[in-house]
Amino acid sequence: MSILTGQEFSYLTRKLKRRPNSVEIDIVGVEWSEHCSYKSSKKYIRLLPMTGPRVIIAAGHDAAALDVGDGYVISVHIESHNHPSAIEPYGGAATGVGGVIRDIISIGTRPIAILDALRFGPIRARARNADTNSKSKWLLKNVVSGIGDYGNCIGVPTVGGEVEFDPSFEDYCLVDVASIGIARKEHIIPSKVDNDDLIILAGGSTGRDGIHGASFASAILDDEENRSAVQIPDPFLEKLLLEATIEAVEHGCIKAMKDLGGGGLSCCLSEAADNLKKQFEIELENVHTKHHDMSPAEIMMSESQERMLYITDRSKLQKLILIFDKYEIRYSIIGKVKDGSEVVIRFRGKIVASLPSNIFAHAPLLDRPIKRPRYLDRVNNSNNKKKKKKNEKNKTYFDLPKDITNINEVLLQMLSNPTIANKRWVYRQYDHEVGLRTIVKPGCGDASVLRLENGKFISVKLDGNSKHCYLDPYKGTLGCISESCRNVICTGAEPIGIVDHLQFASPEDPEVFWTFVQSINAIKDYCNYMNIPVVGGKVSFYNETSNGPIKPSPVIGSIGIIEKESWITDSHLRHGDSIFIIGFTCDEMGGSEYYEYFHNITGGVVPHVNLASDKINAKAMLQLIKNDLVGFVHDCSKGGLGIALAEMAIEGQIGITIDLNCVPNSCSRLDNLVFSESHSRFIFGTSQPVEVIRMLSKLKRLSFAKIGNADKHNENVIFRNTGRRSSAEADAVTVVVDIPLKKLAKTINAIEEIMNKL
Repeated sequence: MSILTGQEFSYLTRKLKRRPNSVEIDIVGVEWSEHCSYKSSKKYIRLLPMTGPRVIIAAGHDAAALDVGDGYVISVHIESHNHPSAIEPYGGAATGVGGVIRDIISIGTRPIAILDALRFGPIRARARNADTNSKSKWLLKNVVSGIGDYGNCIGVPTVGGEVEFDPSFEDYCLVDVASIGIARKEHIIPSKVDNDDLIILAGGSTGRDGIHGASFASAILDDEENRSAVQIPDPFLEKLLLEATIEAVEHGCIKAMKDLGGGGLSCCLSEAADNLKKQFEIELENVHTKHHDMSPAEIMMSESQERMLYITDRSKLQKLILIFDKYEIRYSIIGKVKDGSEVVIRFRGKIVASLPSNIFAHAPLLDRPIKRPRYLDRVNNSNNKKKKKKNEKNKTYFDLPKDITNINEVLLQMLSNPTIANKRWVYRQYDHEVGLRTIVKPGCGDASVLRLENGKFISVKLDGNSKHCYLDPYKGTLGCISESCRNVICTGAEPIGIVDHLQFASPEDPEVFWTFVQSINAIKDYCNYMNIPVVGGKVSFYNETSNGPIKPSPVIGSIGIIEKESWITDSHLRHGDSIFIIGFTCDEMGGSEYYEYFHNITGGVVPHVNLASDKINAKAMLQLIKNDLVGFVHDCSKGGLGIALAEMAIEGQIGITIDLNCVPNSCSRLDNLVFSESHSRFIFGTSQPVEVIRMLSKLKRLSFAKIGNADKHNENVIFRNTGRRSSAEADAVTVVVDIPLKKLAKTINAIEEIMNKL
């Protein structure tokens, strides 16, 4: 699976000026796999803005670091374990957590939080689909258990995430895990080494588990029984390795450090040598292994977990060994640092591979062809059949759904949609309070908030929307970033960094690669306009099975800083609060949960992000929060206005009355107004409506309105429509929604009901 292509073999031979041997071919094949080399995506990733005043370590390292003031930095990284999790969901998800934790450790920071973003096929059988969806439920159950058990065992809280269900993930899953760390600035590993420094491999023994894992992740999943490529997790060893490493960092024992992740020693040694601009002399016989008969290639390609590479000097060696012994960590001194540019690999004294690190670590980049997908013409057109023109007869159209004016039953069905429903079944399996930092917990706000040592707070959130990105990858990705930033803003945070994980099917398909390039362009445009750096990320291709490709599925993570505790918003509405909305609602129903879940329609106009409006609305929301004019804030996204309002009422256990006629909008239909997923919208409660109106009225080009009230004596969610929307609707019913809170609360717990039937 790690065999080089013909072109790559010729390139390597030409660069080496000789024919590579079999070991060199194997280990270079791992490093040059798509999963490790980014050979299809690297030239596009370089277009993203990656610098800023807070950026201490930029994207491109094991983890990025951001300055949060007072001598502290936070680190962030995101990883995925998609193929392994689709085959062994428990172990695959658990090792994904372990890998991203070691990335955080590798720059000298202590991990303080885990977040996950998960994608599965439908878990609920519907009338139009008699499938019991047992495979998706099995994957969900075991992925969540794997993430929860690993994080709980190592004492790092899993503080948030999101889950999405879509038929394109049938018999597959996407498992993204992000982690946050913290350290004093002086504890960041310097990554500067000298000749004769020692190279040490510590942690788990190297075995045959995970061999070809990187190559396995760089191909279409067509062999569900390829379990040897899935790594085996050991969270208890990871905890010991974490504590030993942090203690060694605090004692200044480590000059450079790197996690052994995808590609094992092959990638770790080549990338470390290339970054340090030094020669590595390695003896594989010294590596502590699980099996006595492992070949040099197996040792180099193994992806056994819970392993780290350290570089230290002789003066600190004994102290480092004492720390390893204290925590009962196995270690091996496997090499030395020298002047030069080669990675020289010996086995029992004999050189088995010798490669220049700048060749070894850098695959030849590819220029993939791109082509706009043909399916877009089919799904992005809607019309009434009677309006079709003769020259349009070969195009495929979908009929718009019948206008629905009584929204009661629709709202209940939408709340039971697993993508929208409460994720309590997931996050109750996570220990989100260990470490005593978590201020806003899962389910209590739009993003999670953590306390830092310097008295400040960070807010973190992952978001994605494969349905929007399928119909328009550029607009869809813009929307993902906007939503992720809105979520941290809703907690009172100013966004200071973005991480992305871009997940697509085969890059060899020009139509798939076009969607990837569109997503990159969206991230570049948004972050340049908002002046937010992209501080880390990952690209995952070949996410497809024999059933077909997944939908384009970029996941965006936002990191925000909260300077004062008083800026953290409350987690629920209060009695007497006036309810306001900032933002404008449009007829943008393409990819909406309303179209896809309720009407089984795939197509239409995807919500557009007006960058100027997005910035103005975010600034207005933060201004209100910092002036102590806001209690609860909620963004308006999946499911639209109706879902956001229902969630607010359920969370606060308080009734609300809303006048839909007051909502700023250009919608042609009542159901569109309630379920449109237009971006850049915030809904909030305030006890000072007069002051809010005074402040917001001063801001130019801002759409806002008071749309209702919260009342503890009201036990229902009520939507009224007091004005006539058109002459044709003169006799429309005034009350369009009137549902008891208890009924809504029961409906929104649909995932728990579904999963408890396993």
